[in-house]
This record gives sequence, C-alpha cells and structure tokens, in this order.
Amino acid sequence: MEQPQPSGEPKTRPNHAKPPLRVGMVGYAFMGTAHSQGWRTAGRVFGLPRQPVLAALCGRDGAAARAAADRHGWAAVETDWRALVARDDVDLVDICTPGDSHAEIALAALAAGKHVLCEKPLANTVAEAAAMARAAEEAYGRGRLAMVGFNYRRVPATALARRMVAAGRLGTLRHVRVAYLQDWLTDPDFPLTWRLRKELAGSGALGDLGAHIVDLAQHLAGERLAGVSALTETFVRERPLPGGAGSGLTATPAAGTGTVTVDDAALFTGRFTSGALASFEATRYATGRKNALRIELNGERGSLSFDLERLNELWFHDATDPGAEAGFRRILVTEPDHPYIDAWWPPGHGLGYEHTFVHQVRDLVHAIDDGRRPDPSFADGLQVQRVLAAVEESAGKNSAYTPVTD
Repeated sequence: MEQPQPSGEPKTRPNHAKPPLRVGMVGYAFMGTAHSQGWRTAGRVFGLPRQPVLAALCGRDGAAARAAADRHGWAAVETDWRALVARDDVDLVDICTPGDSHAEIALAALAAGKHVLCEKPLANTVAEAAAMARAAEEAYGRGRLAMVGFNYRRVPATALARRMVAAGRLGTLRHVRVAYLQDWLTDPDFPLTWRLRKELAGSGALGDLGAHIVDLAQHLAGERLAGVSALTETFVRERPLPGGAGSGLTATPAAGTGTVTVDDAALFTGRFTSGALASFEATRYATGRKNALRIELNGERGSLSFDLERLNELWFHDATDPGAEAGFRRILVTEPDHPYIDAWWPPGHGLGYEHTFVHQVRDLVHAIDDGRRPDPSFADGLQVQRVLAAVEESAGKNSAYTPVTD
C-alpha cells in the first residue's frame, strides 16, 4: 500500500509528551554520516510524534567509532553489533554497513523486537533479501517495522512527480528512461575497496547505483518491471589493494593488487507490467559526471523529467496544452504545498542531498507511531533485488530477455 504523500505536518503531541524513539546505528562512514544527520535533525524540523534519540553507534574500530559518535551526537559506542542489538535502550537498529552483513544484523534485530532501517540494496542475494522480507512480515505482526533506505524517493521533486503520476497527469505510461552516472572509478589506480568485492558488496554499479534507479523508476511509474535484457562490464579488472580505511568514495592504495569481482557498469532495457518500455544505465566510469541521476517518464498526456544535480527542479510537459504553447516548463519545488517543504524555508530557498535522509526519518517515525507498513518496505527491497538478479542473469546469457520472478 502506497504511503500518503507528505504535504502538511499531521497533528502531534506537545514536546513534553513525546515518547522517545531510541536509535542504535551500525556503521559510521558515508551512509552512517548521512543517517546521523537525518536522526539528529528530523525532530527539530518536523512535528514528529516520537523524538529520535541517538542512543548508540557501533563500529569495529572503537577509537574511530568514538570519534564518529562525538562528531555526530551519539551517546554511547559499541564495537560488536550484537551488543548493540541487545541493548535495552535501543528501539530501532539502523544498518549502514556493507551489504554482506545486512541480512544477519537485520534478522537478529527483528528477532530481538527492534524496528529496523536498512540501507539499500537490501541484501547481496535474493535468498538473503527473501529471508529478511519474511522476517519483516512476521515482525509487523508483532508491531515492529522494517524499512529499506531508498532516499531518492524523499527528494521533494520526485515525491511531487509521484503525486502527479498518481493523479493521472501523464495518462498511460509509454516510456521510462533512467541513468545514474558517476566517475569516481575512472582512475585505474583507485584501490580495491569493499565496493569492488562481490563477497562484500554483492555487485558493483548495478547494486550501488542500479538499485536506486530501479526503485525510483518503479516508484514513480507506480508499477513493476516484468523483465529485462542486460549488458554489464568490468573495465579495470586488477586494482591496488587499499592501504587502510577509506572515507566516503575515497581511499589510499597500498602495495600489491587484487581482482575486481563486480561490474563497473550495467546497461539494460526493461518492460513494465503495463507494457511500457524502460532503459537504464548505471556506471561509475562516466568521466565528468559526479552524481548525475536523471529520469524521464513519457505518457500519452504528458512527460516528467528530473535531474538530481538540479534537485529542486521538476520539468513537466502537458501534452493537452495547445501546440503553440506546448513545451517543458520548470517547476521550482520549493512551495509550502510541495512534499516536505512546509517544514523548511520560504519559497525559492532550495534543499540539498542531506535533506532526503531527514525526510526518510520523518516518514519512518510517523509509520512507527501509526503502526502502518513503512514505504519502501523490505518486500519492496526484495523486489528490487529480484530485478538486479534478473539483470545479472540476462547479462550472463548474452542479453537474453529475462523475466523478473516473484
């Protein structure tokens, strides 16, 4: 069931009556920093029914975890995620680790009676994701929620796009085309970090970037992909070993080399269940492109276009306008009646990447307080994992059309 689109803030209890939502987070690097921003900020901006409390942060390196906790406002530190899951002062476990540990941590947290937020992609395999979705469904029966972190749904412009599609502004959908382009791997001397090792990351650009655009395309279209035809490529197959922990998308090389075991780029076409056609490109080798996620939807009555590098804008073409006046027009998504915006700044004052994580917290806290299934759920994350698996299968069969299994 689709979550109601955010517009105005619902009525909530006064501050002194708000119960806490005590959060424990596993991981503190790039995504840990982004999630910390969301948990730290959401309760100060939105009228939340429960107040997020940054109870404990977990990382294997105690000193580094303590430094991250001090920097981001976490009260306590653990060096074993099992100890964090077992804490009585943690109501929700936020998983910001590489994909190889998602399933184990999430299953343990749900079994311990915690709510869970897990970064995308949900897992490294369909089997792991299926186990997580089953556990999440069982936990929902006990009043515990599990959500996967596809934060690009929470850009106000994409939330507005979803609202417009749902309202029928595009009519019958014909085409969806999406590209997510980055260039941080173009240097062949960039080290062999965890993102380039299949046993840790599951896949390369496909899981890292492709998961985002598959979820966003299906979310905006309001329907699922039925099948795909794909190509993948690994351009640099040997890289220097890393010389210690990296930060974000940076790392320092050391002596020796290792084999890259994931894809560098994925290119695939697809068909939605309605018959609409789609094309997808995900690469970390698009020289000059830093974080270029672009999506366009074409329907019988109009089109929508969004570019993450201009994330406060949504472009709309209304095909019902007279021909002499027709064309794409820019919607500056900063008005109070646009999704999420009424809690922020006056019209014309734009938001940024970090706000998507604040909005993610906002939506999850309301879902928990309402006892409503979160959006996107672990079941949604499993469905994206099935699409990624179909892409890999197709690429391994010389691009043969491959159905997405249920």
